Amino acid sequence: MAASARLQKELEIKSKQALATTKDPLERLRAACLARGAQGIKGLSILFKIMDDDKNRKLSLEEFQKGVEEYGLNFSKSEISELFRLIDIDHSGSIDYEEFLRKLRPPINNFRLDLIAKAFAKLDKNHDGQITVEDLRGVYIVKNHPKYVNGEWSEDQVLRHFLDCFDYGKHKDGIVTRDEFVDYYSGVSASIDNDMYFDLMMRNSWKI
Repeated sequence: MAASARLQKELEIKSKQALATTKDPLERLRAACLARGAQGIKGLSILFKIMDDDKNRKLSLEEFQKGVEEYGLNFSKSEISELFRLIDIDHSGSIDYEEFLRKLRPPINNFRLDLIAKAFAKLDKNHDGQITVEDLRGVYIVKNHPKYVNGEWSEDQVLRHFLDCFDYGKHKDGIVTRDEFVDYYSGVSASIDNDMYFDLMMRNSWKI
């Protein structure tokens, strides 16, 4: 299922250690995002979209700087400018932030990507490329959830709460896309060094 509290804590600790030691600006930005847990990178992507004032799906240096600062990342203006130059490969003066997100996502090998794809395929029952409450029925068992047991939440509320683990902030829409699923588990993956442990976690969670 979604990352355990222990894995989240391990990810945050490891990322804070990396943030304190690495000098590479892109690695520092990645570590700063992951220090917020598996949703950190997803949250940064959404914030950048909010900062895209003219909705042209690109960020100017000014928008980029504002987004980084609003996210609470303590980078100097020179570091932000250096990051912008690194990501703006074609020197167009703007960043396609969806490409930026792919750069920011922690490296993840094909072995792990295959496990993530299998888990997504199992959940996406109607094969439309997204996971909704309807997809989860019969796959995610709610009967042992404490708030279902005590009558506080209905089945739909439990399922929606689970989906919200993969979404972020005020943009929770009850729909998890393939990219959102991969983004989430790339964050989880960053806290797990051993491929076999990641394999065990995914297979136990999703019975794949």
